[in-house]
Amino acid sequence: MTTIARGTDTLTRDALTVLQPGFTGTTAPDWLLRRLGEGLASVGLFGRNIVSPEQLAALTAQLRAERPDVLVAIDEEGGDVTRLEARTGSSFPGSHALGAVDDLELTHAVARELGRRLAACGVRLNWAPSADVNSNPDNPVIGVRSFGADPALVARHTAAYVTGLQSAGVAACTKHFPGHGDTAVDSHHALPRIDVPADVLHARDLAPFRAALAAGTRALMSAHILIPALDPDRPATLSRPVLTDLLRGELGYQGLIVTDGMEMRAVSRTYGIEHGSVLAVAAGADAICVGGGLADDETVRRLRDALVAAVRSGELPEERLADAARRVRELATWTASGTAGDTAPDPEAGLRAARRALSVTGGESFTPLTEAPYVAAFTPVANIAVGDETPWGVAAELSALLPGTRTGSFTGDSAGSDALAAAGERRVVAVVRDEHRHPWMAKALTTLLEARPDTVVVEMGVPQAPPRGRLHLATHGAARVCGRAAAEVVAGV
Repeated sequence: MTTIARGTDTLTRDALTVLQPGFTGTTAPDWLLRRLGEGLASVGLFGRNIVSPEQLAALTAQLRAERPDVLVAIDEEGGDVTRLEARTGSSFPGSHALGAVDDLELTHAVARELGRRLAACGVRLNWAPSADVNSNPDNPVIGVRSFGADPALVARHTAAYVTGLQSAGVAACTKHFPGHGDTAVDSHHALPRIDVPADVLHARDLAPFRAALAAGTRALMSAHILIPALDPDRPATLSRPVLTDLLRGELGYQGLIVTDGMEMRAVSRTYGIEHGSVLAVAAGADAICVGGGLADDETVRRLRDALVAAVRSGELPEERLADAARRVRELATWTASGTAGDTAPDPEAGLRAARRALSVTGGESFTPLTEAPYVAAFTPVANIAVGDETPWGVAAELSALLPGTRTGSFTGDSAGSDALAAAGERRVVAVVRDEHRHPWMAKALTTLLEARPDTVVVEMGVPQAPPRGRLHLATHGAARVCGRAAAEVVAGV
């Protein structure tokens, strides 16, 4: 049955309202300001948009001058995925470090301080936390972004993070529903598939999302994953059985549903972003996230026109689009009415958590270094969520404690011998990231340890491989503060 649009202007405004686009640059372009005047209600920010807290505050003020209730969103998980500190590394450890400590008050405090900093800059929606249970050790995209592999642990820390973030006036967007942890494929590149029975999904993957709902999360983000037990035909983002029947119906969630980035290949290669966006809204999604890669007015226009055309053709009921737009506006109203600056600063929360998250093997027989070492970083290809623009490792932090520290980055089959040649006579600190997932990295570390058994090893990913080296430090993440915590032990500070 064809749905009759009530009016082009209302329809067009609703189509714009459900979009969450990005843009390039550190000031708002004219096209974005114009779209805000026409009905666009949300804007997504990435590392490319941020230089400093002062600049970010000026940018969000520019957006609010055009639309006072604009919903400014960001992908700021802390840890490996940071946009606020993309150029320096994060002041906060990520979820895996918090899960390793397993102190709910600490998780709440870290999320609250992160939220305070976001709110102070005018950002009121955070696409975090990750509620994914990292049940697959080979997961290439979640890893240290997860609180851990135990559903109960992930559930309690997800709830603590949500309440901490929202206590600072920033809406949490818990992700990636119904759970991206049991995948061996990155949905940025292809469509992951999870072949487990429905009872496993309910007991394992959905537990943290139930906890997030109970904690009052204002938003949820869908995952571009195919789960045949729930829907054999379409990925979760485009699935009515997942978003409407399960999330809205069975779980009773009435808040905002945001899609993961629609330009990700799991959707764009199969459905295209226009048709994919129509299917997502029809399935129950309320906000279309786009802009991590496609960040221009043409993308906004294409998606707006696709939604309008789908309503006029009857493919998308107008009531469904209007309902989605209503939820976006309701969250925008909530964030606009929130108060920023009421939370007392806790500037050491991140470093305090990183120090507590550090796991030390061999420390009882280790003599701290007093001379500048050589830091050999065995560097894997960064996944798109993390990006390769954010520095990581321990070299910068060790240089501050042991001036004269030198460093190099190595990869591939010759990484171990290349690192030995570069180190010369210096003591070696080897930095790895998910050694268990990279055979070349494990081989390089073996080569290094056979020649230099006094090597210090720092694992900055998920510590699945057995500890090796004279001293082995597992930081549970590669944030700047994680590097600082490790460097303090190496230098005996």
